[in-house]
Amino acid sequence: MAKQCRAIITDWGGVLTSPLRETIDAWLVADGIDRQGYRAVMRAWVEGAYAGGPAGANPIHALERGEVAVAEFERLLAAELRLLDGGPVPAEGLITRMFSGFHPVEEMYALLRQARTRRVRTCLLSNSWGNGYPHERFADTFDAVVISGEVGMRKPEPEIFRHAVELTGVPAEECVFIDDIEHNVRAAVELGMTGILHTDPAETRQRLAETCGVEFDPLPTPPSPPRPTRPRAS
Repeated sequence: MAKQCRAIITDWGGVLTSPLRETIDAWLVADGIDRQGYRAVMRAWVEGAYAGGPAGANPIHALERGEVAVAEFERLLAAELRLLDGGPVPAEGLITRMFSGFHPVEEMYALLRQARTRRVRTCLLSNSWGNGYPHERFADTFDAVVISGEVGMRKPEPEIFRHAVELTGVPAEECVFIDDIEHNVRAAVELGMTGILHTDPAETRQRLAETCGVEFDPLPTPPSPPRPTRPRAS
């Protein structure tokens, strides 16, 4: 039986954008960065950031809370990486290059705007890596915006979830949280929210409809690619 859903809190990168793994893979290829070296570094850093590792020396913790400047994080990460030819990775602009392949997922933006027309509150809750957020889209999509580096907290810390819930003005038990990282979804569920692990817009739309009993318009059908034409014989 559907529970009452009066607010949706959602992640940005990987939910409202193209998938993170695809974006990172494209960046590694474009910059000619050794993939195995990158994976080894980020495995240690990300596992520490999301799996309960010590926070004090973790660069990701510091970046997402706004405790270290983007330029300093870029320097730290670049120092750990190597190009395929063994050369150093340029630090300046590394974050911009890393996320240059992020593209908006229009189906998700449309879904959230539909929810607002049905009197469901919406809130963005994003761990920032110094990304260039599309703020021009937010006014029509969200009632509240929480970006980790601006509030000095990060997911999956309970405090940032409580802050987002407070901004919606809705009890946690009536909030749905969407994220593409399981640790974050689990943390939201532990605080009483309904969690949805995002994999694609169609599945998330279905889960929201089933969980909240909200009627959503069908997702638009993408246009078919043009059929190739054969040149006429002269």
